[in-house]
Amino acid sequence: ERLGIEHPILLAPMGFVAGGELAAAVSAAGGLGLIGGGYGDADWLRREFAAAGNQPVGAGFITWSLARRPELLELCLERSPKAMIFTFGDATAFVARCQEAGVTTLWQVQRLEQARQAIAAGTDILVAQGQEAGGHGLQRGLTALLPAIRDLAGEDQLVVAAGGIGDGRGLAASLMLGADGVMMGTRFFAAVEALGPASVKARLVAASGDETLRTSVFDLARGFDWPEGFTGRILHNEFSRRWHGNVEGLQARLEDERKRYEAAGEDDVTTRVVHAGEVVDLITEIVPAARIVSETVAEATRLLRSAAARYLVS
Repeated sequence: ERLGIEHPILLAPMGFVAGGELAAAVSAAGGLGLIGGGYGDADWLRREFAAAGNQPVGAGFITWSLARRPELLELCLERSPKAMIFTFGDATAFVARCQEAGVTTLWQVQRLEQARQAIAAGTDILVAQGQEAGGHGLQRGLTALLPAIRDLAGEDQLVVAAGGIGDGRGLAASLMLGADGVMMGTRFFAAVEALGPASVKARLVAASGDETLRTSVFDLARGFDWPEGFTGRILHNEFSRRWHGNVEGLQARLEDERKRYEAAGEDDVTTRVVHAGEVVDLITEIVPAARIVSETVAEATRLLRSAAARYLVS
């Protein structure tokens, strides 16, 4: 109700995956679509906001990267976003700027100390991200982190769960653990409207969560200087098998390996990074985003309605 959406489902702002078409599709289905600003590309952001049309969508950034190009936040605010989400760094100043503009703010956190910082900044919605999530994160699991953040934040603070959620079971469980809603990334990566080559989406369908791995080798290969402690959950491939656990060896050959990585096509899943969460086990086909939303809501509704009769003894 506070977001003005029908269903408590948010699209994770996956960089260069969650474009305007996908964000618009999630919003049209009753959730909230968030365009993935990632490391920041002004032309890309303009194009994807345009692709969203008249649907109410928001956007998100990697905070430490946005700090180097703060003008990109202004570019988004000029387009009257439904909300802005920040993650991986101190977003206090960005939250304040959004508050000035009357835009709802989200801050994704992976630890309690980050949650305290976000609350102190007056963030509207906390996003508790478990290490099960695809892409970058830290080491805490969602099932313990989420209720701890709920207890810390209090009943009036909106809290959204992220990491390892891909169907109605994940939504229902998150609500029981204290969330007000969920944010899904990997599941929407396998949507028809998501950006990305067909080969990458096919890899998501074929993959198992057992094939995911947290590593930093792709950040080195791509030249992204991530803060210490953050790793990306990816699908294991030939590149990660060669270099994961041997960062020193990769650094010694970094120039050559970067050239090799850049020379590979975007559809080369044996070399290029495919960020994906443990929830890939639940992905069996590529479907429209609206179907993902509707099936998730229907399943969660059925489970929650039947829970008392099924599990409680009078």
